[in-house]
Amino acid sequence: MKPVSGTHLCKVLRRQGWVLIRINGSHHIYGRPDFPALLTVPVHGNRDMATGTQRALMRAAGLTDEDL
Repeated sequence: MKPVSGTHLCKVLRRQGWVLIRINGSHHIYGRPDFPALLTVPVHGNRDMATGTQRALMRAAGLTDEDL
């Protein structure tokens, strides 16, 4: 899995149909009508996310490495 920034992951989520609900500080909260939970993406400039955080968000959103 290649590390990506929060900004890049937000772009990928929007392409997959996720909608930005709100921004709380540096955390962007995304939701989908057909998905019961919300995803909170940390956006700290162009700094890469921690590997575990990225893996957990991708798993929850149903994304694969090819989607990045």
